[in-house]
Amino acid sequence: MYTLYSMQRSGNCYKVRLALAQLRIPHRLIEIDVLKGEHRTPEFRAKNPSGRVPLLEVAAGRHLPESNAILWYIAGGTPLAPEDRFERAEALRWMFFEQNSMEPTIGAAYFWLTLVRGGRELKMHEIEGWTESGYAALGVMEEHLDGHRFFAADRYTIADIALYAYTHMAHKAGFDLGGFPAIRAWLKRVAAQPRHIAMDAVPAQPAPVAACQ
Repeated sequence: MYTLYSMQRSGNCYKVRLALAQLRIPHRLIEIDVLKGEHRTPEFRAKNPSGRVPLLEVAAGRHLPESNAILWYIAGGTPLAPEDRFERAEALRWMFFEQNSMEPTIGAAYFWLTLVRGGRELKMHEIEGWTESGYAALGVMEEHLDGHRFFAADRYTIADIALYAYTHMAHKAGFDLGGFPAIRAWLKRVAAQPRHIAMDAVPAQPAPVAACQ
């Protein structure tokens, strides 16, 4: 059974918990509170020298970090991970976009402005940059979704899971999605997928199935 080291309020960790729940993959969940420095302990850094979550233990002594790498690992062989060469590259394209354009802007704003006490004051000089770049990223997503229901392979995939994590929390970081109707409709489609769980939910541990629709 997998062991997932995760922080409940982390968007990157939520991606993995959502995929595990939707694929009905049994796993053990260990909470690591980054705000309390639990990711810096010698015990945890022995498992992941970068000291980051999520971290998936796939076997004794074998650990896989980085949320999107974990998504590809656990979703392999299911419809959530495209096998067609172009569709796979298409999914990767959007997952790279998520880490380069969404996580450092909307993700950073969510972390510092909603989770860290005094974070707004600590990062006051970065908020304008996060806002400008975050809205630019949302604009790219909106343009794509104006003509597509999902981001890759014409169906729900791990690319959608990766992008959903911080996008659905954007309003908590001060981003107004009122001008992004295609994104709002996509958020509803993702939330309507079978076995969807909320960010604050504890995933169940049922037997595995092929995938969701």
